[in-house]
Amino acid sequence: MTRASTENALIRGHDGHIELLIDTPAQVRGIALVCHPHPLFHGSNTNKVAHTLARVFRDLGYAALRPNFRGVGKSEGTHDHGIAESEDMLSVISWAQSRWGGLPLALGGFSFGAYVQTRVAARLADGVTPAERIVLVGTATGEVTGARSYTTLPVRPDSLVIHGEKDETVALANVMAWAEPQELPVVVVPGADHFFHGKLHVIRSIIERAWRPLA
Repeated sequence: MTRASTENALIRGHDGHIELLIDTPAQVRGIALVCHPHPLFHGSNTNKVAHTLARVFRDLGYAALRPNFRGVGKSEGTHDHGIAESEDMLSVISWAQSRWGGLPLALGGFSFGAYVQTRVAARLADGVTPAERIVLVGTATGEVTGARSYTTLPVRPDSLVIHGEKDETVALANVMAWAEPQELPVVVVPGADHFFHGKLHVIRSIIERAWRPLA
């Protein structure tokens, strides 16, 4: 049996290369895209929350792709507040589909990465392969620390939204205000800060309780 593995890849995006980490299970049954937090605040594809999401997806049967946003690591291009980043993520998905075919698609994101994934999901919604599963952690929405503001798009009603009770970067009230008009449940992790220090296992548990492995 082929063991699960992690590989590095460098693919072409709209403005140059996009660097990827890819966690693959023994048998790939789906494709998952995982987006990391803000690149101008030390976010990268090795972030612990992004790593946790990728490993959960891998264990559910997905090839989990963790790109570095433009300007991070070997990814080229200039930060564009989520606009060009969304186009880059669509390029990553297209590359993955050329490699593995039209398998079930899932999206996961943390903080700024969650904001980007709402944009990606909206672009995919009316296409041939919309995202079947979405998990957003510490979603950037509204006014957040660092003098940033996000108008975060709605997502499908069965999306998993996970937020820390004591998030100091994105107030829980922001996420509740975003979720309320969508009638979208939010899973609040008691005592968790923005980066879920000491709570990463809770993220994994929430996802594993909600989703079965791909058959």
